[in-house]
Amino acid sequence: MKQIFKQPWLFYALITTLFWGVWGAFIEIPEKAGFPPTLGYVIWALTMVPCATYVLHKMNWKVDKDLKSILLGSSVGLLGAGGQLILFQALKSGPAFIVFPIISLYPVLTIFLSLLLLHEKANRKQWVGILLALIAMFLLSNPQINPIQGGSTQWLYLSILVFVMWGLQAWVMKFANTHMQAESIFLYMTITALILAPVAVRMTNFNAFIEWGWKGPYLTFFIQILNAIGALTLVYALRYGKAIIVVPLTGLAPVITVMLSLLIYAVVPGRVLLAGLISASIAMLLLAE
Repeated sequence: MKQIFKQPWLFYALITTLFWGVWGAFIEIPEKAGFPPTLGYVIWALTMVPCATYVLHKMNWKVDKDLKSILLGSSVGLLGAGGQLILFQALKSGPAFIVFPIISLYPVLTIFLSLLLLHEKANRKQWVGILLALIAMFLLSNPQINPIQGGSTQWLYLSILVFVMWGLQAWVMKFANTHMQAESIFLYMTITALILAPVAVRMTNFNAFIEWGWKGPYLTFFIQILNAIGALTLVYALRYGKAIIVVPLTGLAPVITVMLSLLIYAVVPGRVLLAGLISASIAMLLLAE
């Protein structure tokens, strides 16, 4: 436990992993109740505001306003939020059990870019942890692996695009931390998320039933605040830690999602999920070295 507090990157990375894991386990509740994920995106963008306000207040509202900071911060936000909107489109025609495994491997791109352009390094144990983390991400997002035959492949290209955008976002976030304050990065992420909110509204089918009660926007707000806080602590984790280690570690949030889902629904994990959980657990220990 002392090791966690002595290493700021590990502390913030574990918060992101925990919060995103819990978020993933409960976000389907409002969606199953009839509150569309596109409107969930709008709620998420709004939950970013109090988080940004809090950290900027602590920094006495000292925002990086030079052109490079604006471009870097906005790029991080557009890559992340834009990727989310493209994901919605991909899921309209594509199978989730293939879309999510493709996207979940975005840390591979982040690792490659960080090695090539940031010249980051890891020890042998951490490399084994990175490899196990990538395996675990694939297994946990692939509870069943089935072939797809026929139909349009547009969803495949969209999935690959999201993979590239999110992998690039994590790298840009790390690069931006070398030039500007983490709080400023998060502010620009918030602004871009809000700018894209009308796009999410236009993607919503208002002719279908929408839950406007407690299980709709209100419950979504409390669930999405976990997502927003996780995004903020990820920025801090990448300020202090290496992208090739932080990103695979936070990418193991599905471990918590799966474990909570198994407990909530009293389901016994199959071989694939069990292998993913074991791989992820070992990876966490090795990456925290």
